[in-house]
Amino acid sequence: MKTFIFSTLAVSALFAGGLGAQTINHARENQQDRIAQGIKSGELTPAEAAKVEGREARINRRIHRDRVANGGTLTKGEKRRIDHAQDQTSKEIYRLKHNKRGA
Repeated sequence: MKTFIFSTLAVSALFAGGLGAQTINHARENQQDRIAQGIKSGELTPAEAAKVEGREARINRRIHRDRVANGGTLTKGEKRRIDHAQDQTSKEIYRLKHNKRGA
């Protein structure tokens, strides 16, 4: 798990160029921190963490493909789709961290 988080942060550094990169990278880093905290506190099971990590990986691949296709930048529409995907993942992280087990 630690390796994956480190890998994701390393990939984040690759996407540092272009408009909106700070916002996109900040959201990704924030979500990685929330996932790590959930694992540490026991709020997220390994399966739940893997689920949201998979969503994060898909978003990262989408960003990479979009930037490659556009010379390193993202269009407004691409930024909007990525932002929406990050929002949905954020909601999923919240939902998983706050679900009641054994109650």
